[in-house]
Amino acid sequence: MTKTGRALLLAAASTLALSAAAGADTIRFWTTEEQPERLARQEAMAADFTEETGIEVEVIPVTESDLGTRATAAFAAGDLPDVIYHPLQYALPWAEAGILDTDAASDVIDVLGMETFASGALEMAATPDGYASVPVDGWTQMIVYRADLFAENGLEPPNTYANVLAAIEALHNPPEMFGFVAATKVDENFMSQVLEHVFLANGVSPVDEDGVAELDVDATTEVLEFYRAIVEASPEGELFWQQSRELYFAGRAAMIIWSPFILDELAGLRDSAPPTINDDPTSRDLAAATGIVTNFAGPSNPDGAAWGDVRYFGITADADTDAAMQFVEYSMNEGYTATLAIAPEGKFPVRRGTAEDPTAFADAWAELEVGVDRRAPLGELYAQEMIDEIVGGLDVAQRWGVAEGQLALASRIINSQVINRLVREYIDGERDAAATVALMNEEIAGL
Repeated sequence: MTKTGRALLLAAASTLALSAAAGADTIRFWTTEEQPERLARQEAMAADFTEETGIEVEVIPVTESDLGTRATAAFAAGDLPDVIYHPLQYALPWAEAGILDTDAASDVIDVLGMETFASGALEMAATPDGYASVPVDGWTQMIVYRADLFAENGLEPPNTYANVLAAIEALHNPPEMFGFVAATKVDENFMSQVLEHVFLANGVSPVDEDGVAELDVDATTEVLEFYRAIVEASPEGELFWQQSRELYFAGRAAMIIWSPFILDELAGLRDSAPPTINDDPTSRDLAAATGIVTNFAGPSNPDGAAWGDVRYFGITADADTDAAMQFVEYSMNEGYTATLAIAPEGKFPVRRGTAEDPTAFADAWAELEVGVDRRAPLGELYAQEMIDEIVGGLDVAQRWGVAEGQLALASRIINSQVINRLVREYIDGERDAAATVALMNEEIAGL
């Protein structure tokens, strides 16, 4: 069936007609959401789909670290599942390898309405003729900050290098209050994520369309000087996610960089990581005093960037294509709220709503409960403008190598931790900025 033919079928067919046509079809769905509670939610959603369409769905959990090798082996054997829920790093490589049916994914996006998706999530899976996979959910890294202290001191939100530095100047007062808690532990992936966010904010990437890129000396020097400034406003020691969360929760940090998985803990919903800013570990006071920034800009990149992690539904080359498309369409439409409910704190809606109700899914997501020992909807915990900032980050989400078609190369550079190490050596005074940029270029080129 042609791309146009599939789109017309999906757009025109009623639920009743789909059910009659599907009958005894069975599709296989690989998912990396293998925790028992999350798996049960997916099975319940699949059962609802079966009741709606008559198409059976076998939900098969796959450990994420095994996903690449299993998909490659299944492709070689002609035994791929029909649909795979997968992370960003597989979208374009699998499309190029022929594992994914990009026409089918593009048709689903066309039917659901391209304008209803977060543009950043779509762009990260874009191919020359459409899209590798259908964006499902994602999250963006955030600058978490004490909005109450910013307001008291007349400070602008920390959405630029300059605003962060101005806030440090006003609020840094150790040991009572640190202006920032930056990542400095070289062998922690947390430092890699934070640094990539800071580099992206200033428009600096180690790759371009041709492969390894020569880092711009001036823009990279701005990154290095900014990172040294936030480290100097941090406590001493080997810092990673643990110290940043603990100090912020204790009311001793003005700003940190963290993932949205902090949001339920921040509101006192998880006993293993309670706020300690007062004597009540279930208090929502710190959540009420907190603001977030997702899009962050440096002086050489005034538009800024958000570091994003997006997950996708891939329809495979071996799929029962029409049945697989129906399942993905259902999961992103009638079943989309159930899809997000698997873990709302880390599954921001990449599809905000429908053409008729453009905020339907974003509104529904804000009412989904988060938490572990206690539960509450994010919309009850945080103001609407903060919810809008959380969701809006996916419009500008970026990662090194995605736009350039060099995600695999960028991942190899990140995983080598060479940038972490050289940034840390610069901060520790082992060499100046110019020498550090030169050594970065030399070592990255040799990977």
